[in-house]
Amino acid sequence: MLVAEVDRCASRRARRSVVTIMTTVENANTELVRAIFDRMARGDMRALGEAMADDFAWTFPGDWSWAGTWAPKTVVLHEMLRPLMAQFSSYRLEADSILGDGDRVVVQARGHGVTKRGAAYDQTYCMIFRVAYGRLVEVVEYCDTALVERVLEPIGPPPGAPRGE
Repeated sequence: MLVAEVDRCASRRARRSVVTIMTTVENANTELVRAIFDRMARGDMRALGEAMADDFAWTFPGDWSWAGTWAPKTVVLHEMLRPLMAQFSSYRLEADSILGDGDRVVVQARGHGVTKRGAAYDQTYCMIFRVAYGRLVEVVEYCDTALVERVLEPIGPPPGAPRGE
């Protein structure tokens, strides 16, 4: 009887330890993304690139001109983000809500910008980040694709994606 009780107590302690470790990692992942968005809200868009792992991938789901996966980090930075950000005279991104669950961090955000052609760009986003070892390894971005197509110059599809005729 005593052995069974010791086993039960040890099992509860082990579960608490696992929960504590998972909560700590989850909190660290959420805080990493929160710090990135705090910097981007102040206009420091470098924060995102600095946190990316070398094998980072950015996916736009759907059937539109930017749809597909941009990877690795060098492609994301040079072939997607650089041409995108070059279209703006001003841009900032603010998180409204940040929720963490294990290695995933979900961000509901708003972007506010003005293109160099003078067009307003007020965008809404849902971004699902995956974090590993303190680095961003993936994001899946959902946004107002009609706004993108109407206001921004095309930069897609990503390299290697099939191109329309």
